[in-house]
Formats: sequence, structure tokens, C-alpha cells
Amino acid sequence: MRPLAYVAGFLSLTGLDNPSPSQTPSPAHVPHSPSTPATQHGPGKMSFLDSLVTVGPLGAVSSLIGLNLTGAPSVIWDERIPLITDENYAEMIVNETLTAEEEKERVWFLIITVTAGQPEGVSKFVDHVFDATYNYTLEKGELSHVRFGRIDYLNVTSITTKWAVWSAPYLVVLKDRGQTLRFYKAGQIRLTDEILHQFLKEKAWSIKEPWKSIYGPGGEREYILDYLAQFLSMVYGTLVRVPKWLMYMMSGGLATFFINFLHKPSRPQSAAKPAVKPVSAPAAPEDAVVSSATNTPQKGSTKRKGKK
Repeated sequence: MRPLAYVAGFLSLTGLDNPSPSQTPSPAHVPHSPSTPATQHGPGKMSFLDSLVTVGPLGAVSSLIGLNLTGAPSVIWDERIPLITDENYAEMIVNETLTAEEEKERVWFLIITVTAGQPEGVSKFVDHVFDATYNYTLEKGELSHVRFGRIDYLNVTSITTKWAVWSAPYLVVLKDRGQTLRFYKAGQIRLTDEILHQFLKEKAWSIKEPWKSIYGPGGEREYILDYLAQFLSMVYGTLVRVPKWLMYMMSGGLATFFINFLHKPSRPQSAAKPAVKPVSAPAAPEDAVVSSATNTPQKGSTKRKGKK
């Protein structure tokens, strides 16, 4: 019954039992700590312009005032779990060398994380549970057909665009070389390494239907997301070459321009002159009209008097 309880607890991650939007992990659900120390992955190689303001006196001054000009905080991740990127996705997953039996059993258990941009919060907790699940699986010596992988949401463009993933963190169960995908929104329930291990061992992920869409893998309009992924990858490849501090200055100046433009006061309009109303002649009093009518001599009576 215990394995079934673990599986039932994780199935609520699919939204079948309407879990609360977010819950804070309790001390009773703290997963096992990694058995081996993790490696600290910092930002990549800096450009020359970045090094001018992040190294030396300017870097010392900026650190004193609490200004991070690199824009990429270091993240501690377990190096034994491969980092899946746009460049190595096809090599590691799509074109992985497998026998027919191995290909049928292969399961990739992936996490899409944003811890690199949000060092604290739900994403960091899910990262910690994911690493603990990997260690727990090694301790048990089971699930040889399951491979773990991590995707940095802030450092990939093509993968998340093809999968129509616009937020993170997510847990992904991938099969058939990326043709069968199941997504689970993380952070909705308390997770532990034992629950995730049982979830994979009992193949509870097969209860949920895989993602089917005309824009998804094998869909009629899959090419649309493919083209969009290529375009966004080109844009990202261009913007990533711009130094972070210069990007901050440009985006700040552009935002200030738009704000000033939207709040620009309108031109004062001249007051319209009131239209002149025609003055109508005052109406004659009713008594005067009656008196004038009675005092007017009749032509017929005058003529008769003259004849007499």
C-alpha cells in the first residue's frame, strides 16, 4: 500500500485533485541531501566590454553598492545530471545510440528550471528534490532505463518553444526520442525523493495522456513552432552578444521614452466662442393688439358716411 500511496500523492501533480496553487515545503518532507558535492556553475565566459565593468575597480565599486552588472547569478547544480541545451538536445536525446529494446524502455526524466534567474523560491526547492531523487535512485540501484536531465529555461530557446513551454518549473517525462511528452507543473504539492522514485518505478506517468497538439511532435502544424523556434534562437543569439550592462541601459532608456510618450500632456485647446443667438423682436402685448383692432376704422362705413 505504501507504493500506491506515493503514486497517488504524485498524481495530484497532474491537477486531478485540484491542489492548491503553491505550498511551502514542511520540514517533514525534506529530501535526502546529495551524496556527493555539487559543482557550482557560474555565468559563461564574459565579453571584453563586460569585463571592463565587472572586473577591477569598477567591479569592486559596484559590489560595494550592491549592483550586479553581470546579470547572471551563479547556480549550484549537480554536475552528474547532464544539462540539456539547444545545441546538445539532438545528440543526447533524439540521436541517442540505443538498441531496439533499449529504445522501447528509455525514459528521460527532465526538469525545466528557472533557478538561474530566481535563486530562491519554488524552482530552487524542486531542483533540490530532483537532485535528491537522482541520488535516491542511485542508492536503490534501480531504474537503469531512466535518465535524468536538466534544462535551464533561461538558457534555451528552441526546446521550450517547440514544446510550447512559456513558464517554469516543469517536470517532463520524455519517451520515443522526444516524440512522446508528458508535462507536470511543479510546485503544486509537497514533493519528496521517495514519491518521485515511486512515480518512475511504478510508471505512474503512463496514467496521464501524452501531449497531443497539431503544433506538437508529429502534428500537422509542427513546422510552425519549428520556424518560430529558429527565429527566436537567432534573436537570442544576437541579443546574448550584447553586454548585460549595455542591455540594461538601452532597455531602461527605451522604457523611459515610451513612458514619457504615453504620459505626454495634450496640447491646450482654445476655448470655442459661443454662438451668437439672433435677437427676436419682443412680442406686442395682447391688450395693445385688441385696442388697435377696435380703433381701426372700417372702409365700408367711411364710404357710406360720405355718400350721405
